[in-house]
Amino acid sequence: MEWRKCYLDVILVPLGLMMSMGYHIWLWNRVRTQPFTTVIGTNSHGRRFWVSAIIKDNEKKNILAVQTLRNTIMGSTLMATTSILLCSGLAAVISSTYSIKKPLNDAVYGGHGEFMVALKYVTLLVLFLFSFVCHSLSIRFINQVNFLINCPPTETGGVTAEYVAELLERGFALNTAGNRLFYSAVPILLWIFGPVLVFLCSGTMVSVLYNLDLVFIPDKLGKHSGGEIRGNGNCTHCISV
Repeated sequence: MEWRKCYLDVILVPLGLMMSMGYHIWLWNRVRTQPFTTVIGTNSHGRRFWVSAIIKDNEKKNILAVQTLRNTIMGSTLMATTSILLCSGLAAVISSTYSIKKPLNDAVYGGHGEFMVALKYVTLLVLFLFSFVCHSLSIRFINQVNFLINCPPTETGGVTAEYVAELLERGFALNTAGNRLFYSAVPILLWIFGPVLVFLCSGTMVSVLYNLDLVFIPDKLGKHSGGEIRGNGNCTHCISV
């Protein structure tokens, strides 16, 4: 029966996905409780100072602000375009009459029936589609910041540095979510060649992201650690992942 051929997929693929989800839940908690031990929390704090500095000296730094935000928008636009192009390609593959699984039947461990092939491509399509949505919403928020950061302060308090910084953080939070969804599509892409690669790729990706997401502070003995930050350690303004 078909399910007997899919036992590796049933075991290894959920384990790989749970490994990635568990890491991001742990990272989300770390950003909220110890923000300055993570790159995301540290960058979030720095962006808020940047917004305050730009608004205080807007006459001299307005061009710098627009150029910086423009570069950020270009990066999100590139990722959104790539995601929607991949969605279009996957949709064309799914709807085509050519059976792409035939050349892979002898090279794939695990299930490679009609249902499993459809599941793999539909999962990829959903990930790329949500990545596109996140990057599109990120562009929307950063475009708003592009206008508001050059507005003069008003007495009514409608547009403040805190409000502009909050919009910028929402844009970067969506950008981070879009990138993580895009990264998570890599193990699913390798699922086409078997579930073993999904598990191995998920473990490797978690290890790489761990070293990229944490701030390793050298201690007095010359060793590196993502040490505890003395003090409160709470950050109500840090973005979630």
